[in-house]
Amino acid sequence: MLLGFVVFAGKGVFWWGFLWGCAVLFLMSFELWFSPLMLSSCWGSVFMVDSFSFGLVSLTVLVSGLSMLASVRDIHKANNKGTWFVYSMIVLTVVLVVCFSVSSLLSFYIMFEFSLLPILVIILGWGYQPERLQAGKYMMLYTISASLPLLVLVLLLVSCGGSAFWGFKVLSFSSSWLVSICISVAFLVKLPMYGFHLWLPKAHVEAPVAGSMVLAGVLLKLGGYGLLRFYGEFGVYSAFVGMVVVCFSLLGGVVASIICFAQADVKALVAYSSVGHMCLVLGGIYSNTEWGRLGCLLMMVAHGLCSSGMFFLASETYKNYLTRSLYLIKGGLVLAPGVALCWFLMCAINMAAPPSLNLWSELMLGISILSYSQIFMIIIGGCTFLSGLYSWYVYSSTQHGQCPLWVRGVSLDGEFGGYIISFVLVFTLGASVVMFFKFFV
Repeated sequence: MLLGFVVFAGKGVFWWGFLWGCAVLFLMSFELWFSPLMLSSCWGSVFMVDSFSFGLVSLTVLVSGLSMLASVRDIHKANNKGTWFVYSMIVLTVVLVVCFSVSSLLSFYIMFEFSLLPILVIILGWGYQPERLQAGKYMMLYTISASLPLLVLVLLLVSCGGSAFWGFKVLSFSSSWLVSICISVAFLVKLPMYGFHLWLPKAHVEAPVAGSMVLAGVLLKLGGYGLLRFYGEFGVYSAFVGMVVVCFSLLGGVVASIICFAQADVKALVAYSSVGHMCLVLGGIYSNTEWGRLGCLLMMVAHGLCSSGMFFLASETYKNYLTRSLYLIKGGLVLAPGVALCWFLMCAINMAAPPSLNLWSELMLGISILSYSQIFMIIIGGCTFLSGLYSWYVYSSTQHGQCPLWVRGVSLDGEFGGYIISFVLVFTLGASVVMFFKFFV
């Protein structure tokens, strides 16, 4: 794939290589998605793909390819350094795939931190506003400072145990609350949990469409994947820390869902909805049940596809209305009925309408959290209700009403591209339902 991009990167035939590389990404993603051999495979002592990582690897490949297709019109502009943008996306994709596939704990941490550099370059180089500098600073300060305790723990495990592979059990740390905090903080910021999320809305608002799609679709899943790996492989778990995190995450999910109604920017609203969904993932992880872990995996895959699709539609809406304000975006059904249909499908999937994978994952997470404690029944119901309410609010606000006078007409080329990417995401969500019944039922 990399060689194909390099060979075709010359003038005049660059976009042929670009489309060829995206086609390869799609083929790789669907091959990973439907191959039962990917459930448990290992290549030597460096790479490993099992039931926890095969869905996230395929999600990375698919979302990266779709994000590059969504950015064709932007990076094709003059003096926009489209070649460097494609190279940055390729580096980010490779780093994320390696991060989800390595079997070494130290290699995982290195790739975990290195993934910040390509997304920082994308935000700073192709962001929309001057505030992207502040957004990049917030993202780096939050994530790197929170990961320092995890680095100390990783080095301590390597020096004491003499091994840095996922299968190595460290029973002496299994009841330490301090170790649980060191592990949790790094991944809670990356996920993020409410209270550690202040860098996320800024990064989403200032990032280009490809950066927002990859950031919400893949990078946020590194936090959940890290927690699943550490607690599943090492057995490092503190009941007190788990109880505190579950309580604060579920309450934070309700607060983040309420904040969605106060947002005037469409991208900021979608970003806060991601915080609300990821709080359910935290509840499933700390419930310490098998259904909770499987529900977390399914929720991360489903949310990665749905949120990336909503960010793409927000970008297309901005191109037509020249604004992202919910108070000014009206009449989408009249302006572009096809894009309005894509908005309807994405909002329905975001509110966990059947038969989407979001419904199955929310059911599994709800059951696992209630098995942890039935006190959370009202909070889970509130999260689900508010999720459906703000999804309906986004669709009704943007698609109904009278079109503003300054709105440009939608070209058939742009609308057709929107159809392709949106329906590929919807088709993949349908394929994920098949994957659910095939592997987990």
